[in-house]
Amino acid sequence: MTPEARYAALVKKISAQAGVAQVTQGKGFGSTGQLKVEGRIFAMLVKGALVVKLPGRRVDSLVEAGEGQRFDAGKGKPMREWFVLSPASKVPWLPMAREAFDFVKEQR
Repeated sequence: MTPEARYAALVKKISAQAGVAQVTQGKGFGSTGQLKVEGRIFAMLVKGALVVKLPGRRVDSLVEAGEGQRFDAGKGKPMREWFVLSPASKVPWLPMAREAFDFVKEQR
């Protein structure tokens, strides 16, 4: 399954959740698709990889476990609360997106 098809399946499943707004084409952070809650991005597809916003400590633990890396929006500085899930990771996309949704929604 291509990353785009996998992302489309994720969008379909998570869009049914209350409060999720889907933007199919996004320009923020170089993404080709974004998922938002209350106008704020919580997950996106960037260069074929799932990028999610999570607490900094959670990002630290995922990076340390080898599941991916911090997201760099092209400015040369990785972002503390943004995580790029490695294509080789066995971590399922849907739970990661739900975790990001909850984190971003709670920030309001």
